[in-house]
Amino acid sequence: MALLHCDFFSHTLGLSTSMDVILPLWGPITLDTPSQLSQPYPVLWLLHGLSDDHTIWQRRTSIERYADELGIAVVMPAVGRSFYTDMAAGLPYWTFVSEELPAIARTLFPLSEAREDNFVAGLSMGGYGAFKLALRCPERFAAAASLSGALNIAESVRRGPREWVSEKRRIFGTLSKLPGSDNDLMALAERLAASEGPKPLLYQWCGSEDFLYQDNLAFRDHALQLGLDLTYEESPGSHEWVYWDQMIQRVLGWLPLRAQQENPSNG
Repeated sequence: MALLHCDFFSHTLGLSTSMDVILPLWGPITLDTPSQLSQPYPVLWLLHGLSDDHTIWQRRTSIERYADELGIAVVMPAVGRSFYTDMAAGLPYWTFVSEELPAIARTLFPLSEAREDNFVAGLSMGGYGAFKLALRCPERFAAAASLSGALNIAESVRRGPREWVSEKRRIFGTLSKLPGSDNDLMALAERLAASEGPKPLLYQWCGSEDFLYQDNLAFRDHALQLGLDLTYEESPGSHEWVYWDQMIQRVLGWLPLRAQQENPSNG
């Protein structure tokens, strides 16, 4: 595997930003045979949480080793505290992550554009972002996974200290308009269920001691009632990396990856 730290200018954001990218290496690379890549890589777009950045998955888990075993590329972008949203008082991070980021990443790296090769996952705020990408862009993603996700945002934004509510107003705007909007996962799930288009597979996990546990139960019940293909798991645990390191391995094993050639660089 190769771990690349990529700094680039985003025209959507109007500033320089970063992503970390994990790429498989198929077999020995020599001057005579510089590349044995026969097709673009399947890719997992892996999203960080509210207080983290694009480096956190490498620092707190063994995601590079886990991905190497499957021959899948992993793209980890930086989005600040944006909730993967075109912020009311901030930058257009939804447009960045849903439109510009994939275009730039595929220009720089051999990543598949095929729906069946594209997956998205994240934790906490990133779990929200992963499901928002899958529910709003179901034609692009075969599957999405949320770990301890902030999945009932239209209700949870009103809870907590005054500073939290104020920050959410800067992100989402008028909070009374959030239910039913493009930032409300409950409403997006309803739209997807009513559509005739493709519907991504969904995976959801939350620890039973997590402060987002009740919000996860609410989304689970809503999605299952709508008939969406949701795999739900829970176990004892809180909002901590010791659990997310375990669960990202389950997510990778759950992904509907097409048959890949054996990676002879393993060892």
